[in-house]
Amino acid sequence: MPSHDKPINGQQNPNFLDLLNQAPPPPDAKRRPRPKRLAGLCAAWRESWKEGGFLYQRWEELFQARHAGWHEIAVWIKTAGLIAGLSLIVMMVDAAGDIASATLTGLSNVPATDAGDGSGLWGTVDHPIRAFLADQAAHLAVAPAALYAFWQLAGLLGLIGGFFGNAGTRIAWTLWGLASLAMIWSAAPAGGRAAATGLAALMWALASAFALRGLTLRPIVHNHLPQFNPELHLHATVPAPAPAGDDFDDNVHPLQR
Repeated sequence: MPSHDKPINGQQNPNFLDLLNQAPPPPDAKRRPRPKRLAGLCAAWRESWKEGGFLYQRWEELFQARHAGWHEIAVWIKTAGLIAGLSLIVMMVDAAGDIASATLTGLSNVPATDAGDGSGLWGTVDHPIRAFLADQAAHLAVAPAALYAFWQLAGLLGLIGGFFGNAGTRIAWTLWGLASLAMIWSAAPAGGRAAATGLAALMWALASAFALRGLTLRPIVHNHLPQFNPELHLHATVPAPAPAGDDFDDNVHPLQR
């Protein structure tokens, strides 16, 4: 390639392209050359992880999000978290709907069982409830065993949820107990109605010690001493200085004879 540089000491001065063509090939030249697209992707990947690169900045934002408040977190992290949370809620609601549907279907298909003879303490309380539900199921499109299984499930959920302090399950536990007492009073034999209802009330009260633990009806009174900060504010008015050349104030006149 011809050179346009001026000769030095009578010799031709090679340019940069000549030196580049005469340079030995790099060691990696003997290897199989990479495609241009793959090489560009590898170079972009390395550049993005350098300080100031795109992936480097995203990683720093994700690392700092652990100690930052909600307002300091990057917008893309908030968006990803909200999308993940909504997706999880949708999945949980869908799973809960399937579980509830399968449970209700199973309760509806429970075969009828014997109501029992009502012997023993538990039988004295349980037999009137079975008899009441069986009598009501005759007028409904549901099996008596399904009503009894649902009654047991409601009481179990109210007991467990109330033990963990859930307000909704505690309300359900209270309504479940009152409904149970009403069913026992209605279906128990006339001679032992009061005894059966009283025994059920005692059992329900003992179980409520676990379901309603920590619940108190006393009003919570917060005694806060009034905070008094004695501060004295003095407002002093400083008169403006008299203009130069006036020996006396406007309201003061010299004594004249």
